[in-house]
Amino acid sequence: MIRLDNVYKHYETRRGDRTVLTDINLQIERGEKVGIVGRNGAGKSTLVRVIGGITPPDSGSITRQMSLSWPIGFDSGVQGSMTGLDNVKFIAGIYGADVEEVLDLVLDFSELGRYIREPVNTYSSGMKARLGFALSLAIDFDCMLIDESFAVGDQRFKERGHEELLVKRKHKAMVLVSHEPGMIREICDTVYVLVDGHLHHFDDVEQAYLFYTDTLRD
Repeated sequence: MIRLDNVYKHYETRRGDRTVLTDINLQIERGEKVGIVGRNGAGKSTLVRVIGGITPPDSGSITRQMSLSWPIGFDSGVQGSMTGLDNVKFIAGIYGADVEEVLDLVLDFSELGRYIREPVNTYSSGMKARLGFALSLAIDFDCMLIDESFAVGDQRFKERGHEELLVKRKHKAMVLVSHEPGMIREICDTVYVLVDGHLHHFDDVEQAYLFYTDTLRD
């Protein structure tokens, strides 16, 4: 289980403080598929980073009783000054995984080839995302944090990503962040709509999208 209780997050901007998350309460159970939707700039990425422990909240509490992936699709989980191979060794060491098994999966899935021995900061954004995606698949996380842009690359790679993450790992808990309805409708059991820093919960996906559509007219 993962639970957020009364979580707040704000940032200082040139125009003053901006509160991105206000009194967020959220609970995710094992195997549950949770969608988070909202317009661009609503704070979806911030919320997922807070859930994953990448960004600390300003106040409130977070309970994590499941292991979480880094946010897939947010260009995170890898260290730019290290080579792809060193990232593999580092991540495998942190999670107690077999380095050779992780490397085999990463090479097969990312298709980086000889670039695995080059520094990650020389990679294109797509290469970085594929490395991070492959590493997240190589570790047995309880809950996957997913950005809608996770399926980078050509159509074949997107289909492989869909199969590996959403079919082979369908028993995992997932948090899917999006402002598009397709994948949310396909995957999620419950949906939260993030509007003006507040999280609105819906057990019915279609009701969530009716509410979300109404917010776009405001």
